[in-house]
Amino acid sequence: MKHEEPGAPQSLAIRFEDVVSGEFDAEEAQGSAPLKRVLPPQPESPKLHKVLAQAGMGSRLEMEQLILEGRITVNNEPAHIGQRVQFGDHVKVNGKPIRFRIEPPPARVIAYHKPAGEVVSNDDPQNRPTVFRKLPKLFQGKWQSVGRLDLNTEGLLLFTSSGELANNLMHPRFGLEREYAVRVLGALNQEEKKRLLEGVKLDDGLANFGSIEEGGGEGANCWYRVTISEGRNREVRRMFEAVGHAVSRLIRIRYGAMVLPRGLKRGAWMELDAGDINSLTQKARNSAATAASDGPVPAAGEAVARESSPRPPLRGRRPPGRAQSGRGNKPNAGSGNAASNAQPDPLKTNFGYIGADSYTRQRQEQGSKRGAGSGSSGGRRVGKGR
Repeated sequence: MKHEEPGAPQSLAIRFEDVVSGEFDAEEAQGSAPLKRVLPPQPESPKLHKVLAQAGMGSRLEMEQLILEGRITVNNEPAHIGQRVQFGDHVKVNGKPIRFRIEPPPARVIAYHKPAGEVVSNDDPQNRPTVFRKLPKLFQGKWQSVGRLDLNTEGLLLFTSSGELANNLMHPRFGLEREYAVRVLGALNQEEKKRLLEGVKLDDGLANFGSIEEGGGEGANCWYRVTISEGRNREVRRMFEAVGHAVSRLIRIRYGAMVLPRGLKRGAWMELDAGDINSLTQKARNSAATAASDGPVPAAGEAVARESSPRPPLRGRRPPGRAQSGRGNKPNAGSGNAASNAQPDPLKTNFGYIGADSYTRQRQEQGSKRGAGSGSSGGRRVGKGR
């Protein structure tokens, strides 16, 4: 996986500067939508009679005979010849549960570019469009969203087939940092910035941003780049409303180490490669290990104290020596050493970020397949919803 280097001519990931300049929306309007794709198949699950034979129940022929006699059930349903079993299935022989071992399938992760107007729900009572309608079919297990984005929020949304990975990525204890581009009505003054960084009181407790960076804007509309290390319902919007500013647009451009890839259209998804999934899993484990060493999970009222303690970057945590006034403050607007204390822009450093290279590799693969006249059979990891 390639790392973003300082001075790189073209970022492979959507940056805050791209959103503010309008390049984010301009790229969306250019070019054709990607081809419809499905997930590549995973290796087939083993057959029932083979699994039972390996568990010491008898020969394969004997197991097939028991199946024909109706003496074997899978998940309380009569088994049949040639049936395959998968991780989590319950098998009984003559009514007695049988213990056997099947390795769980490897985790699958997809990144979805959520447009405004879709809800993150499998079943919406108001029958609004849901993100799950556009996801590829998962033949084993089900997609679990890593957190949520509200109806009018757009940007990066992760899905995984692994419940453990989903929990590690979104649990508040692990503090994975989310980065948003926010457009609000009216500019924040220094007192309002201070409140947002130190903590504002919401109905469900205190909440604070890890950093605030100004991004300019036109007229009364002002852009801000903010980071936050939890994902309560409509939290970013409610925080700005608490200091008297309405949010008119909200885009998530990063979740932990996963970035929104440049060129991934709204309503499209991409599957992460095995290497990027391993990196994502490792970063979640590292965050979990660091969180475990930090002690018990703080209550909502302790959020400010936890946020102000020195913690390593890229895990939703401030590096040591960081100014409390936030990354977005200019030298002439407060502390004279704000630039030296501010957290460095991760997309301009040697820190590794996930997703951009997966997207580039898959687009190149898709292009080569299309050029060879076999676009329908290869490169099946990037595409619009089915």
